Amino acid sequence: MGKLVNLEKDFVNNMFSVKGKVALVTGATGALGKTMAKAYGYAGAKVMLTGRNAGKLQALVDEFKAEDIECSFVTGDPAQVADVENIVAKTVETYGEINILAIAHGFNKPQNILEQSVEDWEYIINADCKSVYIVLKYVAQQMVKQLNGAENVPTGQGGKIVVVTSQRSKRGMAGYTGYCASKGGADIMIASMACDLSAKYGININAICPTVFRSELTEWMFDVNSEVYKNFLKREPIGRLAEPYDFVGYTLFLSSDASNFITGAACDCSGGYLVC
Repeated sequence: MGKLVNLEKDFVNNMFSVKGKVALVTGATGALGKTMAKAYGYAGAKVMLTGRNAGKLQALVDEFKAEDIECSFVTGDPAQVADVENIVAKTVETYGEINILAIAHGFNKPQNILEQSVEDWEYIINADCKSVYIVLKYVAQQMVKQLNGAENVPTGQGGKIVVVTSQRSKRGMAGYTGYCASKGGADIMIASMACDLSAKYGININAICPTVFRSELTEWMFDVNSEVYKNFLKREPIGRLAEPYDFVGYTLFLSSDASNFITGAACDCSGGYLVC
């Protein structure tokens, strides 16, 4: 029996740690991106914040540094290759490497397909799927480069990648032909990239799939007296809509050694949305 049980106390005590790691967070000025970034910082990681608004990013850096979080920022559009290459280069220049990537940017413009222009549909696809591919590609290249030619690396040792997709990747919805397609595409892309990256390079990549969480864009949905809220809760056995902090546990879990045997997954963090 002793040979079958290979569990070390040090591993158990430290398996959720990201202390000293370098975490790159896209969409850092959004409600969820900011929460994920701050969680990494509180847990002892060095955080590179990125988004398209320099003023908002600087304000975040000031806020984080006031709480002794080691952080910096770089602006860029995740759908533009040159911008992403610069984001990666700036992160490596600042902190020497990238150990964790959290993708939290996104966009939606709900419209009935009969009224939606092809250009609007393409913009959603580019913002929520193509941009994810671009960021994943160039950060993964950097993670592999850091291995200095090593292959068949133990899982998790090459890097950790967490992508925010959506439960809309699993279900259609009126007015969401672009968003559902982009999030579904991101989920299956993540599964395919796990096949490319995990066994050979030790890079774990997973998605978390929330439903509605509180943000500036969704605050109107949190009126407990509204019909929208009441209808939504018919599908939420947990009894409420989500707050950004509800995803901190998943974020740290999927970024740490505790999740070394999980890759290519689209992890449900929806309050049970799909069970009703």
